[in-house]
Amino acid sequence: MSGEAAKQLPITVQAQKMRGRPDIETVAEGDAVMRRGDLSIAADLLSYDHAEDLALARGQVKINQGGNRYSGPELQLKVQRFEGFFINPTYFFGLTAAGGVAERIDFIDNERSVAFDATYSSCRPEDGGSPDWVLSSTRVRMDFDANEGFAEGAVLRFMGLPILASPFLRFPLTGERKSGWLPPSFAFDSRTGAQLQVPWYWNIAPNRDATFTPLLSTKRGVGLGTEFRYLEPNYSGRLNLDVLPDDRVAGRSRYSIGVRHEALWPDDTELKVRVLRVSDRDYWKDFQRDPDNLTPRLLLSDARATRPFGDWTTYARVQTWQALQNPDSRFETPYQRTPQIGARIQQALGYGLELGFEGEFNRFTNPGGNPTPNRVEGSRLHSLASLSLPWLSPGWNLTPKVSLNAASYELDEPLADGRKNPSRVIPTFSLDSAWAFERYTSVFGRALVQTLEPRLLYVYTPYRRQDDLPNFDSAAKDVNPESRFSENIFSGVDRVSDANQVTAGVTTRFLDADSAGELLRLGVLQSYSFQDQRVTPDNKPLTQRVSDLLLFGSTNVIPNWSLNAETQYRPQLGKFVRSTLGANYVPGAFRTIALNYRFTRDQSEQVELGWQWPIFGRTPDEAAAAGDPGSCNGALYTVGRGNYSIREKRLIDTLLGFEYDAGCWIARVVAERQSTGQSEAVTRFMFQLELVGLSRIGANPLASLKQNIPGYRLLRDGPLAPQFSSSYD
Repeated sequence: MSGEAAKQLPITVQAQKMRGRPDIETVAEGDAVMRRGDLSIAADLLSYDHAEDLALARGQVKINQGGNRYSGPELQLKVQRFEGFFINPTYFFGLTAAGGVAERIDFIDNERSVAFDATYSSCRPEDGGSPDWVLSSTRVRMDFDANEGFAEGAVLRFMGLPILASPFLRFPLTGERKSGWLPPSFAFDSRTGAQLQVPWYWNIAPNRDATFTPLLSTKRGVGLGTEFRYLEPNYSGRLNLDVLPDDRVAGRSRYSIGVRHEALWPDDTELKVRVLRVSDRDYWKDFQRDPDNLTPRLLLSDARATRPFGDWTTYARVQTWQALQNPDSRFETPYQRTPQIGARIQQALGYGLELGFEGEFNRFTNPGGNPTPNRVEGSRLHSLASLSLPWLSPGWNLTPKVSLNAASYELDEPLADGRKNPSRVIPTFSLDSAWAFERYTSVFGRALVQTLEPRLLYVYTPYRRQDDLPNFDSAAKDVNPESRFSENIFSGVDRVSDANQVTAGVTTRFLDADSAGELLRLGVLQSYSFQDQRVTPDNKPLTQRVSDLLLFGSTNVIPNWSLNAETQYRPQLGKFVRSTLGANYVPGAFRTIALNYRFTRDQSEQVELGWQWPIFGRTPDEAAAAGDPGSCNGALYTVGRGNYSIREKRLIDTLLGFEYDAGCWIARVVAERQSTGQSEAVTRFMFQLELVGLSRIGANPLASLKQNIPGYRLLRDGPLAPQFSSSYD
């Protein structure tokens, strides 16, 4: 609201008794209330001088202005300018759900005030005691328009003990960003020792910021982490650089570089860039891993641009890898694409025909650290084309399709037969048909809809020898219902499995008749080959006619439980060769248990358990339901995850922690053990104290908890309270 509009707001006064002179003075006694816009003043005795626009209030004075509340014995205020003072007030800020007491508050205007001998806390003192945590200051300047608080002689106490002191302390008054020192972070791990980090945040502009984080490690020395973020109308990104100039343990300089950039150019052209590089092969063991990188020993750098041209999508890409090889456990690295250029289209041609086409050029090179000597490098030009005629109806569909996979190679070194420019063209014919039947039924008096969904897929691909050709990007697909109903058992382009087979499967589902929610799903599928398959992942002919039987199912019919299972049975052996079982129990908020079992015959067998569970006390939802959302009675939670290898008889990765929610503060203690080899692991300890309404202090374990525990929920899902900063200017 503009200043002129604010001046036109009327003032209303009500009380048990009123007296005065019109347009000169009004005196109200007994439950007196004055209102003007979003400002209200209540008191036992209230007088208002119209000429001076001055309100005087005494006895149980209360102010409510824009969600901020003040109460105390005496107030003097010029109403329109919101200028005056409050004696011995208690105050509460709605944005942070916290407040305190002061000897005096001087109001400069609607947005600025100064408090003397003030305290601040989100805790409610019980039985006349002191708050669990409190920030006290001799003088505090508050500017809500600039989102800035400035405290002099500030001391932060927790349980009566001072944990932070500063002659000058700056902090934002909302969750918005503000330049300055952020709370320190400290942690311990078995490879780096005790670590202390004190970030300094620079709010450069509304769309740009930077964070500089000095690091002190008892084992490794002094380092610096930097992060720069930017957000523009057509592009955004993040740059990270972590440097340890002299690692005392490794005896060399260590660094990590990360870049993320996305841009939208004219004509719907999109650019995405990601770079991740580290100084050495042991970096992933010694320092915290990037949670966005799923393979800690294989780091991706990638730049990709896409642009539509009518119905066509064109793209260009450069993809490289850094492999962090260990002499005791080396792994095969993927090829780099330097570059990848292509175009694709999916288009209806009329008469029901659909055309699909992809044409692509790739230059494949080996990344550093590849363990296979003299692995072939070269270029490939390929095209994938398909023509299909889908017949669709509400209860069934039939789709005949003809496709071609053509590839031509130009290799740096000749193959064993002397060829440097081999090529091949492989056709495929498929016929895919699916049906869907429904019937109404009931189980234990519950109305259900049962479906029966059979599917048949016939695939014919003639044999073409391919073991004498390079394999740049093909690998066997994981066995699951989706991959079994595909025309090729390989991903990528370089390998196409020969086939003359039919795959049959059927799925039945039970749906709630009212909500249509799925309660139970059961399925089975199997393939039958009319001839031997010669193009296989291990290059050994597959002579069995009947494939493994795949059984799968899921249900949430049991209240609070969800179950899923998938198993692969090999009739020739009379044994199960692969199984996955999962169970999730979620009886309410902040209560989750997840159990998973994974088995692959002659390879691995693992059990994984993850949980978040309150040991005692009320959860935030339970406290809110009881009408006491700010309760400080306390609730203790246990959180954890364990991954045990039955085959190796050892724990691979474990995480165990406790969270204590006192209502106005939360403490987290987490220990994490990550395997870095057959006989070695790194153990980290993290402790964090979250002062609700002020800040988080200590090492942040939340990323690890959310990444490792299925269904983990933050104890405070709302916006985080402002982070304070300390400054000596």
